[in-house]
Amino acid sequence: MKKILTLFAVVGLMAFSSCSNNDDDVDNDTISEVYEVSNVNFTSANNYNPIIGLNPAIFDSDMVLVYRLVGVDNGNDVWRLAPENYFLADGTLDFGFDYDFTKNDVSIYMVGNNLGGVVDSFRLNQIFRIVIIPGYVTTGKSVNKPDYSNYNEVIKRFNIDDSNIKKIKL
Repeated sequence: MKKILTLFAVVGLMAFSSCSNNDDDVDNDTISEVYEVSNVNFTSANNYNPIIGLNPAIFDSDMVLVYRLVGVDNGNDVWRLAPENYFLADGTLDFGFDYDFTKNDVSIYMVGNNLGGVVDSFRLNQIFRIVIIPGYVTTGKSVNKPDYSNYNEVIKRFNIDDSNIKKIKL
């Protein structure tokens, strides 16, 4: 009987040791993605808060970054990370852009006191890039974090092929 119990114990130990809870395991099917959303308008009709659907939905652990196209420099797009704020001469907030997200959508919204008074060049026909980075590539990496405000550094750091951007028109 002792031999049978010992055999069961050894088999049980082998079975449990073959199970892995290795945090280094990654889902190699999940890759970083970039969506470009054009013709984004901030108006009273949408409460200065357009919602961009994500299809397919992202994972709860994913990280989302939102960049607004602010210009072109020597033929290169200039992207600015949200939140992005503009101030009056006295230092008070005039208006700004911010965002939040769920696994199904990204809500980009304007903040400020008189959003209807913000010039059209900031409210109408805006272009945004939504960068989705899987959670497994951002966890536990406190050393050498990328400068998230620099779109090009983020693209390079997370090996994103931004020639394969998914276009969304609102």
